[in-house]
Amino acid sequence: MPKPGMRWRHVTLGTHNSWLPGDPRGFRSNQHKIHSSGDYKHPPPPGEHAGLFAYAKSISGPAIIIPQDCRAMVGKKILKKLHECKYETLAFAVGGMHTHIQVELPDSLPLIRAIIGNCKRAASHAIRAAIPGQVWGRDGNYKPIDDVEHQQKVYQYIRAQENAWIWCFEDGLPKDW
Repeated sequence: MPKPGMRWRHVTLGTHNSWLPGDPRGFRSNQHKIHSSGDYKHPPPPGEHAGLFAYAKSISGPAIIIPQDCRAMVGKKILKKLHECKYETLAFAVGGMHTHIQVELPDSLPLIRAIIGNCKRAASHAIRAAIPGQVWGRDGNYKPIDDVEHQQKVYQYIRAQENAWIWCFEDGLPKDW
């Protein structure tokens, strides 16, 4: 049960250029003016919006991939920032192009965006030597978790991420952050 004025969230952050318009995994443009017939769970037919994807890649540059040896630092910096601000975190996974966090945040989207923006900034600064410039994609996804079953599924999903730095509350706070 969340504290008053708070809500559990499954926060998903992508790196810069990790999901472009026309992506073969499915996509939706700003305000859904253009979207594919599928999504990442049920991809659209091969080649759908291939021209748009090729164009987006040509003007956007390569996707940013967080190197394996930087993932722990990214996770620890974000976790530390959330802890300093007294936001309870249950699980964390930092992969090459996506980060997943299960965290209790205020039930206000503008406030969530500010909090997560500060976390992304701290993580970017920590790995600036390895990745100069922009690390994170715009905004993020902040899905509400409304019941215990959903909370448990998110927790297990985050812990099962492959090739990621994984942390969960059972591990205790990192001593080397």
